[in-house]
Amino acid sequence: MSWLLSRVLMLVLGTGIGGWLGWWLGHWMLAAPLASGIGAGLAVGLMGLWDAARARRLVNWLRGDLSGEAPRVGGIWGELSYRMERGLRDRERLYERERQQLEQFLLAIEASPNGVILLDDQDQIQWCNTVAADHFQLDPQRDKLQRITNLVRFPAFVSYLQSGQYNQPLALHNARGKAHLQVLMRDYGVAGECRRLILSLDVTDRERNESMRRDFVANVSHEIRTPLTVLAGFIETMASLNLTEAERKRVLHLMQQQTQRMQSLVGDLLTLAQLEGSPRPPADHWIALDPLLTRVSADAHALSAGRHELVCARQTQMELAGVEAEVLSAIANLMSNAVRYTPEGGRIELQWRLLGEKGAEIAVIDNGPGIAREHLPRLTERFYRVDGSRSRDTGGTGLGLSIVKHVVQRHGGELRIESEPGKGSAFRLMFPATRLRQADAPAMGDESAPAALAGRDDEAA
Repeated sequence: MSWLLSRVLMLVLGTGIGGWLGWWLGHWMLAAPLASGIGAGLAVGLMGLWDAARARRLVNWLRGDLSGEAPRVGGIWGELSYRMERGLRDRERLYERERQQLEQFLLAIEASPNGVILLDDQDQIQWCNTVAADHFQLDPQRDKLQRITNLVRFPAFVSYLQSGQYNQPLALHNARGKAHLQVLMRDYGVAGECRRLILSLDVTDRERNESMRRDFVANVSHEIRTPLTVLAGFIETMASLNLTEAERKRVLHLMQQQTQRMQSLVGDLLTLAQLEGSPRPPADHWIALDPLLTRVSADAHALSAGRHELVCARQTQMELAGVEAEVLSAIANLMSNAVRYTPEGGRIELQWRLLGEKGAEIAVIDNGPGIAREHLPRLTERFYRVDGSRSRDTGGTGLGLSIVKHVVQRHGGELRIESEPGKGSAFRLMFPATRLRQADAPAMGDESAPAALAGRDDEAA
């Protein structure tokens, strides 16, 4: 209230001075009382003009953009301008804080793996993140304030939106038809508003995994049920019929085959489970590749029994970081497949080849019947068979290539498959340079690796 005290003092002082001047002039020219009144009135008028000038400065500031400081005027107008400016700055700070909070909130939603769309009470798009834009083929800027039913025209989506029953999510394919979406809606709003929140989630991988799980369970059930059915039939036959010694031996031999088939299946399933649940092999345990390749070659010769032309990898002094049993299993699996599926007289080659800084490959190449292109992407799926009956006749479980893929991936590499019907197939295990070294030498991921790789390219088979 200091402005009020100063204003009263100025009014009293101004009136007094004006009255005194009026009295002084009146002493010479007019009657003293009249002159005093005129002087006091002039003083009050001048003070009013001064107040009006200060008020004008404040009004001009209020009419502007309010970005600068308020005019520094005294009195009541100074107090008023100070309080108005402080209130304005407080509101600006509050607005900026809320703007930043909103921006952070939208950034968080933008980073969400879920699609988010905000609709007004007319089902017009108020905002959407890029994930939702990708799910529904929207443009976050261009499609703002557009009715969503004009842009997303799936009948199931429109019916779901208009039904108002959002207890269960909606399963939907996106506009490109390549992704499975799960859509959920919620109503929200205040003061009678009926706004909607749309959430979308890409469940393609989940659906694929669920489909693979169902196929896996069905395949395992079928693979186990078949030999069990055969065994049950043989047991019933032996129990109900009087078999000759030769017939009994034949039945027992067939039962043994089915038992071995089940043992192989269970063994491969356990191997897969172990591979999937184990950490990546350490990079400081080194395997000598030459004895390993020699062992695989010997087993292939025994399995082929002279029916194929086998060309084995040349000797190498290289070592691979990993688990010997796993790598041996992967290479032996590829070689046994080649022997089983390559016709008699065919050629099978086991190659070892360095690829410079890219690492190295172990390849099994044959000139067998080959595999059609449409089958190649699915060869490593569990229980996938190009020719199911032929695979079972050769003793395969349908899990071999899946095991090979897991082994090479655990060792930092990849399995590449090339095949053409009538020309043969090539299965290549690609290993990175960081897991290779010469015997008694640093790993090829070290500084000496390029020189070591360059110096051993002549080992290619």
